[in-house]
Amino acid sequence: MKTPLIAIVGRPNVGKSTFFNRVLSQRQSIVDPTEGITRDRIYGETEWCGQKLRFIDTGGFIPEDTDIFNAAVREQAKLAIEEADLILLMIDGREDATSSDITLAQFVRESSQPHLLVINKIDTMKYDPQIQNYYSLGFGDPYPISALNGRMTGDLLDAILNNLGLGVSAEEHEAPESLRLAIVGMPNVGKSSLTNALLQREQTIVTPIAGTTRDAIDSYVKWHGNEITLVDTAGLRKLSKIKDKIEYYSTVRTQNAIFNCNVALVLIDAEKGFGKQDKTIVDQVISKGKALIFIVNKWDKIEKSTSTMKEFKEEIRLQYKELDHFPILFISSTTKQRVNKVLETAWSVYERSKKIIPTNKLNVLIEKAMNDNPPPAEKGKVIKINYCVQVHKQPAVIALFTNYPKLIKVSYQRFLMNQIRSNFDLKGIPIRLSFRKK
Repeated sequence: MKTPLIAIVGRPNVGKSTFFNRVLSQRQSIVDPTEGITRDRIYGETEWCGQKLRFIDTGGFIPEDTDIFNAAVREQAKLAIEEADLILLMIDGREDATSSDITLAQFVRESSQPHLLVINKIDTMKYDPQIQNYYSLGFGDPYPISALNGRMTGDLLDAILNNLGLGVSAEEHEAPESLRLAIVGMPNVGKSSLTNALLQREQTIVTPIAGTTRDAIDSYVKWHGNEITLVDTAGLRKLSKIKDKIEYYSTVRTQNAIFNCNVALVLIDAEKGFGKQDKTIVDQVISKGKALIFIVNKWDKIEKSTSTMKEFKEEIRLQYKELDHFPILFISSTTKQRVNKVLETAWSVYERSKKIIPTNKLNVLIEKAMNDNPPPAEKGKVIKINYCVQVHKQPAVIALFTNYPKLIKVSYQRFLMNQIRSNFDLKGIPIRLSFRKK
């Protein structure tokens, strides 16, 4: 059964993101009194009375505004209306209906989608008499709520189920296996363009202006029958260089997106090359134990010879040896060059990340490595590794039981890790060794 999709639309600062966060029971959308915080369509899933529901938070709708962002936000809201199964038009109940409210109401009525009128900021009963002022919008009975304190939001969710023809005891269906893919990198490396290319539609706003994407934005795509969630994130900069609090919270959301993903796509700009901040981002992904694919975007803008790609890859690995263990792709999200390899590689890495190395094969390998190249004695003590087993996946954590865990040098730890990587298919997977006292 398809999960119904509900779009939340309205002019700026009527409380769309506050309601979105409340029904999802998490701060997924940024909430701030400043207009224009939400720009893209932001997806989230919740459950009410046993029925799964997906919501879309949209940016504030400002009709006929020529500003590049407001125009793009307007298009995003229209796309949300087109793809939704139900539309919630949200109004600020503390104010009279504005011309923007009236224009948007007309647009929603003219769409073919079912719709409900939601009057937000009705925090107490004293504001209830104002509800009658909104019947003129032609939506029938409005639904007064307070997204801030939760007043009447349960009644609204009941109305959503009823409007969609869903019973309150809908059967639960086993969800298909889903890969969560975070697209991260510095500002303007092409994260949103890659998202759109993978979706084969204009899902997120793309402009040359750094900071266009502010939230971590979920989109969904089917790949060979498998569901993949694409998380387009805000560009990462040093926190010390961030003075705007909105950008700060965007960065925090990106960090959370990395933490919650299965695989991270780390993008760099081919023209700018691999820099210090790019390395920091890779470090962040690996430190969180996430599978990683390194992507060199905007490859179409590079003048090439027969060995350009090889030389570029060698330069990256020279600067950061750890990337030897992770796939590196060269793409152009604008021309779609090798974009088809992204999901294929991501799913392959995801499948590898779920596997457990057979204990018997792991022990045979470590025993052979110890015999061929025994660890150096430390202070006259002979180090032995008696047994090893993988105790965790995503990331792969391998416990090695030894008589002197604190005496095993970093160089020998690296040797063992390389032996494990070369004998088992772990490309793209972070590995951690845990030496424990026997």
